[in-house]
Amino acid sequence: MPDENTENIMEIKNLTKKFFLDGDKVLTACDNINLSIPRGKTFGIVGESGCGKSTLLKAIMNIDPATEGEIIFNGRDIVKLKGEELRQNYRHIQLVFQDPTAAFNPKMKVKDIVTEPLINFNLIKKSEVNEKARELLKQTELPEDFAERYPHNMSGGQRQRVAIARALALEPEIIACDEATSALDVSVQDTIIKLLVKLQKEKGFTYIFICHDLALVSLFAHKMAVMYLGNIVEKIDGDKLQYAKHPYTRALLNSVFSIDSGKNKEVKVLEGEIPSPLNIPVGCPFQNRCAYKKEICAKEKPKLEEIEPNHSVACFFPINN
Repeated sequence: MPDENTENIMEIKNLTKKFFLDGDKVLTACDNINLSIPRGKTFGIVGESGCGKSTLLKAIMNIDPATEGEIIFNGRDIVKLKGEELRQNYRHIQLVFQDPTAAFNPKMKVKDIVTEPLINFNLIKKSEVNEKARELLKQTELPEDFAERYPHNMSGGQRQRVAIARALALEPEIIACDEATSALDVSVQDTIIKLLVKLQKEKGFTYIFICHDLALVSLFAHKMAVMYLGNIVEKIDGDKLQYAKHPYTRALLNSVFSIDSGKNKEVKVLEGEIPSPLNIPVGCPFQNRCAYKKEICAKEKPKLEEIEPNHSVACFFPINN
């Protein structure tokens, strides 16, 4: 796990993303996000669907730029990049999508898919495509002859490996994974996670891993942030998740069933509806689903504050373990 001296490759400062809708309505998908991403490590961002984690990733990738705030990467605020500077920045931050099939051109062979980024940046010649494709496939533990296949002739896990190979092609500093394993069977998820960990050890990549599965991410993430309704409610080291103190994080943990839990473990379902992001209540955004709420929770929004080294919580009444 990273220590306090670990260099941060990216600093996200006061990032807010708003969507302005008809009828003068405003949807705040990300609300004043502050994160430090350690170099060469895995940073997990978790939460239920609609919490804003994918929107945050799109802001980091500049696919859908932030409304306010900064993203400092390589000494520059990449939120402000445009044109050729923005295009060149994509060499350093690559994205692996949840559904690689939708991200691939079905008429392209695998060799052309994985080497397309290199061709686009004029880093290889067309005569070098076959050799480079075989090299990238070998790195992701796929047979070299898969270079001549089309995506529809492969399994879901194999297609995800192709997506990872394409992300590796430019040798980026950061690889962002948006629910990259959620569409896969559990056994296939395990092999993909092991591959990502192996590549990180070999190449020193930094991963930003977006996922709804708290237990899965905690197995390999060095640091984690838990999101709820556009807010970061807890930041904690991945190997310290059992000491989480926010009621939402604890509820997510208690709702996980594991074959190692034993037959007497009670699996609790997180009850209550998530409020509409267009009508977030005053005070704590989690109050209507929280068993520990008190009067102040309906009046004031708790600030994300460090309660111990590398552990911050946004809650007036954090749970004692």
